[in-house]
Amino acid sequence: MEKTIKIANKTIGDNNPCFIIAEIGINHNGSLQTAKKLINMAHMYGCDAVKFQKRTVDKVYTKEELMMPRQSVFGETNGDLKRGLEFGFEEYKEIDRYCKELQILWFASVWDVDSLDFLEQFDVCAYKIPSAALTDIELIKKAKKTNKPLLLSSGMSTIEEIDRALDAAGKENTILFHCTSTYPCENNEINLKVIPYLKERYNIPIGYSGHEKGIVASTIAVVLGACSVERHITLDRTMWGSDQAASIEPEGLRKMVRDIRNVKSFLGDGVKKVYDSELPIKKKLRKVK
Repeated sequence: MEKTIKIANKTIGDNNPCFIIAEIGINHNGSLQTAKKLINMAHMYGCDAVKFQKRTVDKVYTKEELMMPRQSVFGETNGDLKRGLEFGFEEYKEIDRYCKELQILWFASVWDVDSLDFLEQFDVCAYKIPSAALTDIELIKKAKKTNKPLLLSSGMSTIEEIDRALDAAGKENTILFHCTSTYPCENNEINLKVIPYLKERYNIPIGYSGHEKGIVASTIAVVLGACSVERHITLDRTMWGSDQAASIEPEGLRKMVRDIRNVKSFLGDGVKKVYDSELPIKKKLRKVK
């Protein structure tokens, strides 16, 4: 039987409500005001948590990458953009306060050890290891030592790499997320059948981190056994930013949360029966022979 874990007051695993994460990531475009609008959006439509991304820019990227030309509102290099998208202490302090006011959980993907240390200043409910850092065993082990739930994303990873990451993380208090790391992801690369395979192989809660266009695949993921769904959200997909095209807008989020919350009802108990509501129709339409 699959294990369950607790994130704050939420139990995650089989026979429990799907834990829905609205990933704000860097879709705030460096604006705290935009970040708060996205938090409001997630709260309004019934998400369980919002997630950000935290990087120590000079450690995650090489000097060559940071010096590459890239025009943005922050300057003319890739480094200007990356630094402009990073929130600091004051922004996260306000995010922490605002999420507590709305009573919605928040946490972040940590891309390096320094970012983990930074976020330890706040009462985050969990840590996410992004697909890009799944092979960073030092980071995984340090995150595990915080004794907070650990979410591992498996995009662009082999089974052997996932095995090594889970060896470092341990299976207690850990969720593994099926993911394909293209933005947006093409339908023929979503590969949702991996979800039951991962459930059987690892016997831990399995989530789904989606980057596809639309919302149908995220609901199917829950039908196939995902106990948590994470999707990037945006106010408007036409906003500038690398993740906007793989994100869902307010109405899409509303419908996705609605459909995911109805999956258990849709599936029923598996027992074929005649419902009371069918009896008048049966009496009217069924010919007795």
